[in-house]
Amino acid sequence: MQESIAVITIVLLITMVIIRSIQLKKLGIKAFKFGEMDRRDFIIPPFAVLLFYVIFSNIINLPRLGTELFRNESVGWIGVALCLLGLSLFLYSLISFGKSFRVGIDEDNPGSLITTGAFAISRNPIYTAFSLVLLGEFFIYPNWILLLYLIVGYWLFNRQVLLEEQSLMKIYGEEYKQYCKKVRRYL
Repeated sequence: MQESIAVITIVLLITMVIIRSIQLKKLGIKAFKFGEMDRRDFIIPPFAVLLFYVIFSNIINLPRLGTELFRNESVGWIGVALCLLGLSLFLYSLISFGKSFRVGIDEDNPGSLITTGAFAISRNPIYTAFSLVLLGEFFIYPNWILLLYLIVGYWLFNRQVLLEEQSLMKIYGEEYKQYCKKVRRYL
């Protein structure tokens, strides 16, 4: 059951991004800006595919990569709770984002600064949601490869957040500065 929830979580995250991008495209908004400001972003997809393989291989009996570090059913259920919390926060973030949702940085057509909904709790609820999901996946599959993904993922999320903050400061100026004083970067 835990393994199924781990896979469903990944599938739902991807599905939500695709659906939201399609919805925005119908409104004439290009939501997918990934890699346009920093070409190094394109090193991420091969690692994402490997992550998907590690998770999916546990449920569809493919050869497994990495060594299990521990096995504890209670920790696995904590992982399930973290995945569900991450999914919920992600969905709430997408709803809160409205037409301003982008995958990547969009300085040309950024939309309005969102400070309500999930963004009243965290300046980066989507990255917080991804972090919760990664931690949950690791608790469900306590594998050294997923531990490495967790560490590198947190580093990459923080790197992207810092890049986005620079961009948001250029776009929104004082309004963004005041927002930063009121709301934490993560939680």
